[in-house]
Amino acid sequence: MSDKGDNMAMDDIKQSLSTIDPHSSSFDKEAALRHAKEKGWTEPVPYNYSTTGSQDAAEDAFSHPEAAWLSDAVRYEWSDDYGEVGPANPDLEQKLFYSEKLVKAGALIKAYEFEVTLEGPIHIHPVRDFDDAGLHPLMRENVRLCRYETPTPIQAYCIPSILLGHDIVACAQTGSGKTAAYLIPILSKLMGKARQVAANRPNPLTYNAITDRVRAEPLVLIVCPTRELACQIFDEARRLCYRTMLRPCVVYGGAPSRNQREELEKGCDVLIATPGRLCDFMNKTNLLSLARLKFTIIDEADEMLRDDWEETMSKIFGGGDANEDADHMYLMFSATFPKAARELARQYMAQDYVRIRVGRVGSTHGNIKQRIIWTEDSEKKKALYDLIFSMSPARTLVFVNNKREADFVDDFLYNAGLPSTSIHADRTQREREDALRSFKIATCPILVATGVTARGLDINNVMHVINFDLPSGQHGGIDEYVHRIGRTARIGNEGLATSFYNSRNEDIADDLVKILVESKQEIPDFLEDRVPETVTWDDDTDNEDLNADKENVPDAANDGYTFTAIDEADGFSADAETAGNW
Repeated sequence: MSDKGDNMAMDDIKQSLSTIDPHSSSFDKEAALRHAKEKGWTEPVPYNYSTTGSQDAAEDAFSHPEAAWLSDAVRYEWSDDYGEVGPANPDLEQKLFYSEKLVKAGALIKAYEFEVTLEGPIHIHPVRDFDDAGLHPLMRENVRLCRYETPTPIQAYCIPSILLGHDIVACAQTGSGKTAAYLIPILSKLMGKARQVAANRPNPLTYNAITDRVRAEPLVLIVCPTRELACQIFDEARRLCYRTMLRPCVVYGGAPSRNQREELEKGCDVLIATPGRLCDFMNKTNLLSLARLKFTIIDEADEMLRDDWEETMSKIFGGGDANEDADHMYLMFSATFPKAARELARQYMAQDYVRIRVGRVGSTHGNIKQRIIWTEDSEKKKALYDLIFSMSPARTLVFVNNKREADFVDDFLYNAGLPSTSIHADRTQREREDALRSFKIATCPILVATGVTARGLDINNVMHVINFDLPSGQHGGIDEYVHRIGRTARIGNEGLATSFYNSRNEDIADDLVKILVESKQEIPDFLEDRVPETVTWDDDTDNEDLNADKENVPDAANDGYTFTAIDEADGFSADAETAGNW
């Protein structure tokens, strides 16, 4: 590691690279394992690849709930008809709301006090307290069980917007509570009328797969780009649907379609899906119909529209046999708002849709301490080893840029006595889910990952994110960097992000420095010449094409406005002032 970087205290590790390199003739695996144990790391657990994806593994998933497919996770179901509200289930409540694996809000939640900018002809008054949000009493109780004490800025504006029936495009920082921002008001809005608009559903406790199967006709569809994010949203839906008698399901590729099909055949009110598996099931009209949809949500819309999925997304938005109900609401949540997303919004959303932007699109927050260390490629292995051992054992996420590198770094750490695992697109879905499960329960508290986990991964106590490779400008660039480091310091907690930098990363250097300056982080000496006099962002997502839309918005000249809402006490205010016109 070069002395150009952060002056870190790593003097306690004096081993040469050959000593810790498993491919070196002088490598002593037993000594490496002893050293890791002395430092407090658990012993590495080998993965049993021989049963992965086999029939034995599938059967084991059902006999051992902790090894089941994530799509098979238990959800609230009751045999009798209790109307809109079911009775409490203490055992399930314990699993859903009191697990140590759940991310809990930290004391530094005020780091999310960004300016909130609204664009559109609708003036939205934010809610400062969940008690004042007009939620159904059961939904308010579920929010309390989730231990959400105060709405984050994105929640403060999304909840009233959705309850009032407005289409939404929303942009906010990672870890700011976007999933709850749409699930809470949507489920609350359905309470009281779900029985009238939902399809008939069999009794789950007396269900007979031969005689009782139904076609799934969800009221809510949530589409997202990755399998891991789909399962993450499903987990949140399981909690917020507790006792509501609304049944969530998730479908995604890689896992057995039979399992997911069987869950749909029991009935589904809230469907979370990745595009490929969703389109497959949409083609089976006896299995899935979108004719009853009331809400369509596209999560991580910028990513969804980046990978040549425009045709797929148009099919999903069109819904195949989806109804054309005037009350059908469309919501898009995105880290950025690229042109393709804007065109899709204009095509399907109401003309007076509300746009909510929390802070600068693509920014991060001050709860993440960011360190940039000059490290030549040939020194990265030793730098990683030294960095991990310079700190107390903690849940650590290591990002690399390709699948081969993920396997390489995982093998290196594992053979050096550290409890690591890896996840990337070439892993089977069983391996990916087992890796995430091992990371969550700290059997393998070090996870080596590609960008497949850069978005949406929400795991408790991820204390350290390490960019073994920084993303290149051609593959995600600074947006990818922001998403990666956003896996730590979630909802008010603190975290550390360390990145190895060298001359190969100069294509993102200017943007990286601007991120450091914006979030008040230390600038390493080798990047000081990149510090601009004033930080400006070329954000074409804010104003492009807005003037062209005026003629399509009734009375836009008089009623349309952009306003910025912020106050010193809470970071956002109900008393917003008009700052300009659309």
